[in-house]
Amino acid sequence: MFVGGSQYATAPEDPERSRRRRRTRRIAGAISAAVVIALIVTYCSLTLTAPIGAAAAATQRPDVATPAAAALAFPTGGESAVSISGADTYLGAKADGIFASSGGNDAIPMASISKLITALVILQARPLGASGTGPTITFSKADHALYDKYFVLNATIAAMPTGSSMSEYDALETMLVVSACNYAEAMAEWAYGSDPAFIGAARTWIRAHGLTGTVMVEPTGIDASNVSTPSDLIKLGKLVMATPALAGIVAKTSLDVPALKGLPNTNNLLGSDGVDGIKTGTLQGSDLLFSSKEDVGLPSPISITGIVMDGPTRAAVDDEVRALITSITAGFHTTQLGTKGEIVGTYSTAWGSKARMVLAKDASALTWSNAAITSTMTTTTLKTGASGETVGTVIWKVGATTVTVPVVLDGAIRPPSTWWRLTHPFELSSK
Repeated sequence: MFVGGSQYATAPEDPERSRRRRRTRRIAGAISAAVVIALIVTYCSLTLTAPIGAAAAATQRPDVATPAAAALAFPTGGESAVSISGADTYLGAKADGIFASSGGNDAIPMASISKLITALVILQARPLGASGTGPTITFSKADHALYDKYFVLNATIAAMPTGSSMSEYDALETMLVVSACNYAEAMAEWAYGSDPAFIGAARTWIRAHGLTGTVMVEPTGIDASNVSTPSDLIKLGKLVMATPALAGIVAKTSLDVPALKGLPNTNNLLGSDGVDGIKTGTLQGSDLLFSSKEDVGLPSPISITGIVMDGPTRAAVDDEVRALITSITAGFHTTQLGTKGEIVGTYSTAWGSKARMVLAKDASALTWSNAAITSTMTTTTLKTGASGETVGTVIWKVGATTVTVPVVLDGAIRPPSTWWRLTHPFELSSK
């Protein structure tokens, strides 16, 4: 029998079972939603808290051109040498004290430079004492006769009347400033009693001071047998300048001895080009043993002791000495190594934040000649940073000198945004 068009009738579902099925579906949905939410939360948590990688650093050390090489302007003839004190860090220490020389180191006539040895040997026997002026010397008739002796020889002389007197210091000044030969012989005999006694003392003094190329046969230098070498005369010049009384005398541009006041020093360079001594000599050629103090940018001036021997004329030697001093001072350069704000590199990050590395201040160094200039640069590993933060250093080495300048950020390295973190999980996980 057919009922309602269906052969079989469907039994109505059990309400309890239906409720259980709906509840199971709701639970499954809730679990699925919870899992999804948990995954999302976990993802967000991981990506938002994951460590970020270091910024990539690209550096470029400042390029510094090598200064020009120094070219010392030595005379083309004769013999010459120079010693420089106060710049060993730049020039290097020289075992023999000679920085550079030209023309050889043969013993040739030293002319009136001999009077420097005479003065030092006199002071050995007759020191000036506490007064600084020494004893009074009264000149005899024999002393006065020396004026005529050297006048005939066409040598440099100064008045020495019989019975006149002056202090030992004034007599030394007259001997050295105007190069008076009669004063040199009179004082040598006054100090040692006779010319032979003086020569014996002078030769002993020369040996004691290691002047192996120097010979003295008389106290004035008028005899061509008074010879020396450039290296010996550099030593002599330093001994003179280390003797306060003589250093003061050889720096005088003219005599201030009462009876002879105003007579000019034979050294025309005094007071110019830093020259503060020492002694001229003229016989077969023109000589100048000189000292100068030069400001080249160091805390204290450098001291130059030099000798030019056997030059053609006094004027020519003066010009040669000026040129030599100028060439030495010109060999020192203040070299700019870097300038404040100069770009020396960049930092860049995967998330697009960038900042420049710049020098925090100017940098310069004193250099001699074409000394090599090298530099090294170090940087810190950086993830984020504020503008102005120190991120490294540049160190320049110039000879024995080093100059260090901090490197700072110009701009900020900011952390990545939330969106970038969420959308770049693999960049994060790869760091």
